[in-house]
Amino acid sequence: MAKVNIKPLADRVLIEPMEAETKTASGIIIPDTAKEKPQKGKVVAVGPGTKDEDMTVSVGDSVLYGKYSGTDLKLDGVDYLIMRQSDILAIV
Repeated sequence: MAKVNIKPLADRVLIEPMEAETKTASGIIIPDTAKEKPQKGKVVAVGPGTKDEDMTVSVGDSVLYGKYSGTDLKLDGVDYLIMRQSDILAIV
């Protein structure tokens, strides 16, 4: 996990999505066009929270999030997602 020079505001979280599966459990290779958007990632940066909501996630946590959650962001050639903490479904 690279050091990222970005600080999310309020209750926002920066996530580095994990790689999409390239092979099924039975060994079938999945082409790029059919890959599911990953719904699991690692928290890279966390905002300070708001007066109404403390931050539950912290840097380094592996999290699950909704399929269409967050905004895509590319920094130094790496893809990230930035989303509100409330868009995160679980810490795994």
